[in-house]
Amino acid sequence: YAALHLSPRPVVIISPESLGEGASSAWAQGGIAAAMDTADSAQSHAADTVKAGDGTVDPKIADLVTQEARAHILNLTALGTPFDRTENGDYVMSREAAHSFARVVRVKGDQAGSEIMASLIERVRETPSIQVLEATMALDLEVSDGRVIGVAIESANGQRSAPVMLRGSAVLLAGGGSGGLYALTTNPPRIRGQVIGLAARAGAEIVDAEFVQFHPTAMDVGEDPAPLATEALRGEGAILTNDQGERFMQAIHPDAELAPRDIVARAIFAQSQAGRRPMLDTRDVLGEAVKTQFPAVAEACARNGIDPALEPIPVAAAAHYHMGGIATDAEGRASLGNLWVCGEAASTGLHGANRLASNGLLEALVFARICSVGIAAAVPATSAALIKIAFEDGGTPSDPEAIAELRQVMTANVGVVRDAAGLESALRKIAALEAANKSSVSFLNMTATATLITASALAREESRGAHCRSDFPDTLPGDTRRSRLTLNDAIIIRTKICEATR
Repeated sequence: YAALHLSPRPVVIISPESLGEGASSAWAQGGIAAAMDTADSAQSHAADTVKAGDGTVDPKIADLVTQEARAHILNLTALGTPFDRTENGDYVMSREAAHSFARVVRVKGDQAGSEIMASLIERVRETPSIQVLEATMALDLEVSDGRVIGVAIESANGQRSAPVMLRGSAVLLAGGGSGGLYALTTNPPRIRGQVIGLAARAGAEIVDAEFVQFHPTAMDVGEDPAPLATEALRGEGAILTNDQGERFMQAIHPDAELAPRDIVARAIFAQSQAGRRPMLDTRDVLGEAVKTQFPAVAEACARNGIDPALEPIPVAAAAHYHMGGIATDAEGRASLGNLWVCGEAASTGLHGANRLASNGLLEALVFARICSVGIAAAVPATSAALIKIAFEDGGTPSDPEAIAELRQVMTANVGVVRDAAGLESALRKIAALEAANKSSVSFLNMTATATLITASALAREESRGAHCRSDFPDTLPGDTRRSRLTLNDAIIIRTKICEATR
């Protein structure tokens, strides 16, 4: 979206997979939150966003993003996105958790992300000023005098390759979050915090790293990553029960299944910890219609021998979205010069401690445009020759066993419910894994982000939004500070923990 806005300036897109594959945006099921109904308003949407963020949302950013939402839906429609429409042409709107109004625009029930990406990718392929380098992974940022001047890349097709440095007039990071750092996640396999980590290793400031959102209804079917049972199912009236048939959300929150995600996720987690397998029951409200209205859910169920029209779907809380990330200002600029960030890798101040459902794609679109405006102002409108890359042998790939161990550590100790002992244990284990794998730059990017999440979680001695400390269960009164750390700050915390146990 940013590249299209920057046309005809020459842009190179670095993509580890074929463009759009393996991207969190393409996997997004729910849709985009936007006040499209005349009875709704951007002000109401902003108020819901601030409320869900539990005292850490920047209200100016919430106003900015929600005011722009309608324009981006109309623009995507013009670009060919086939949003669900009523017989009279209005957008079909769904209600999701913590929204006071039905304002989530969908495509084919649960196909919003993939259909939006498909329409954008088609336009990108048609735009001569955009070059896409596929099967290519970003590894490092080159910084000079506090400004980013290049990006080191390597082959992403499994071969050992020496890094190649690309240099350009501006760098935009839009490489996703960190959910794949957890053993139980809904994120694509490559989304393991590398983009946040490479920016942190270059010296960028990281904000709100401790706020990781766990989606309450990942399908508990043994797949990695876990298929997602979209929140729109609960918006349609699906209920949560356990394997004893007991409905448990009504006693926890007045909105029951449509309570904020952090509350539902903790309730799901508590059921699992108590040995009561949580289930999502769509039978009474959707029946056979679930198979046509929510094709991604139906496909995942069929793949695992579940008939959602006849039986409930087993679910678990899984790492889903990182509210924290690389600190940006209202223009999408990071703390390093010449660096812009949009999407899940950024922390703009929109999501706070608990992202409002379906605000993720919206934020990505709004800040893609904002970043493109800033880059266009900084970069002259010139042409450039196509880049030709030839990777040579070299480099050290990440060890799959080390990655698996890191993911288990994060799920066990930095998950839905945390405490000081577990977080300190995680920091020691992350440090040991890093020391044993320091020749793999990609793995260092992962451990950098894992360290930032864990150190920030240890420093925040309260429970707020998605951050739940069993040893500090109360929320401190009033709005609170946003956590701000560099990687050096986080390593100081980690080193003190490691030294204290020697």
